[in-house]
Amino acid sequence: MALVRWEPVRELNTIQGEINRLFNSFFDTPVSAGEGAGRRWLPAMDLVEAGDHYVLRADLPGLSGDDVTIEVEGDVLTVSGERKAEHQERGEGYHRLERAYGSFSRSLTLPEGVDPEAVQASFDRGVLEVRIPKPEQRKPRRVSIGVGSGNGSAAGKAPTIEGSERAGAPTDPTAPQREGEGTA
Repeated sequence: MALVRWEPVRELNTIQGEINRLFNSFFDTPVSAGEGAGRRWLPAMDLVEAGDHYVLRADLPGLSGDDVTIEVEGDVLTVSGERKAEHQERGEGYHRLERAYGSFSRSLTLPEGVDPEAVQASFDRGVLEVRIPKPEQRKPRRVSIGVGSGNGSAAGKAPTIEGSERAGAPTDPTAPQREGEGTA
């Protein structure tokens, strides 16, 4: 009898795969019997960071660039479109319909400061690619400190601030004295 090493991570991956399959089959059921065997369609999308921009890629097989709309409103980018059903009800004997069709809309929040006019899109062989430039990072502005005159005061004299007195500093002898204060 051979000993088989138990790998709990592999078992968890198997269980996760089965649960995903269960939920996918539950949520991908036909919309209603009257509409035929249509399923809700959400195209797969990837968002990657590449250098000075973000790249969104969406698999849209069977569509052209005219079937897809890209909108930027505020800080939200929305990709929407529709894939039409290709079969017609002419008495053909369909045995299995798995391809989904219908309208879709996917939205994602863009980072603050993205210029909507700089967003570019291309469509090639069923793959939509949207390039979103990264916003420029706000860099702290360094303020230089001047030494000497140049602040409007006389050279060599420190600017005075009215209402402030330092201990031991001379006071104006004509100014009214408060109780307990005196000149030394």
